[in-house]
Amino acid sequence: MEFDLPESMIAYRTRLGVQACSDSRDILRLLPAKSIDLIITSPPFALLRKKTYGNKDQDSYVNWLLEFGQAALKPLKDTGSFVLDLGGAYQRGKPVRSLYNFRVLIEFCDALGYRLAEEFFWYNPAKLPSPIEWVNKRKLRAKDAVNTVWWLSKTDNPKADVTRVLTAYSHRMKTLLKNPAKFYTPRERPSGHDIADSFGRSGNGGAIPSNLLQIPNTDSNSHYLRTCKALGRGSHPARFPADLPRFFIRFLTDPGDLVVDIFSGSNTTGYVAEELGRQWLSVEIDRHCAALSVVRFMESENTQMIRDHIHAIEAGHTIMLKAPRVSAQPALFY
Repeated sequence: MEFDLPESMIAYRTRLGVQACSDSRDILRLLPAKSIDLIITSPPFALLRKKTYGNKDQDSYVNWLLEFGQAALKPLKDTGSFVLDLGGAYQRGKPVRSLYNFRVLIEFCDALGYRLAEEFFWYNPAKLPSPIEWVNKRKLRAKDAVNTVWWLSKTDNPKADVTRVLTAYSHRMKTLLKNPAKFYTPRERPSGHDIADSFGRSGNGGAIPSNLLQIPNTDSNSHYLRTCKALGRGSHPARFPADLPRFFIRFLTDPGDLVVDIFSGSNTTGYVAEELGRQWLSVEIDRHCAALSVVRFMESENTQMIRDHIHAIEAGHTIMLKAPRVSAQPALFY
């Protein structure tokens, strides 16, 4: 898809996508009606402490984020989805949780008309204990290791295919599939569910994933981080792991569909979308962050060339990148 955007808004292009540098509310208003198949994003969270990437305070956060939800309604297809990753937070000075992420969900549905297709929870087993005051110092609360991920849609039946994100069968399930009658004596459960009829002799190719996604955020030796260090640049401090957008892109889109990230940061979403053969548009308001994200698409290039590209983008130029290496995709998500 050719994006009809002013060249001054574009940081770089790839074979399948565009990294834009602008306020994503303005970008969304420029896109054709019903052109987006999936918006997946992780906006700056409503945390109590100000971060370098410009997070909003809790009091104004919900209304601020609603503006983006409103702007997305026109360009999002009726079969499209809006996936929103939000971390939890505490109220100021209290060991009491903020409800901001739930207020966002309610307002998106009640005020803007989105449907909650399903709620997901991203569990990061590698997350450090936080918040320090209530967990580490006073030992009053358990560490906060789960983000809420709202899968929203414009209509009751957004496009989805869970067979694209099947997980590997457990050893016990493989034993069951070899001989259901021997392994599981009562063929029919009280509910009427028949194990043998559900799976047959060969199964379904994998297990249906749950809505609890266990994905560690441990890319400490990634090309992006190593290159940022070599360049003497600070990496984006709020990156999500590639497997999070990968799950939803595979689950909710087809090859060639358009995937959009309206708070792209280090552009993990765009990189994964390119890898999976989807068209993509990523939007980041901070031009330095947008420029640095070009690193993800230059794994085979030397440090000097990467530095030159970053400087050119920061100076306002648009870079056209060669097609990055595309990884072969496994049959199962995990």
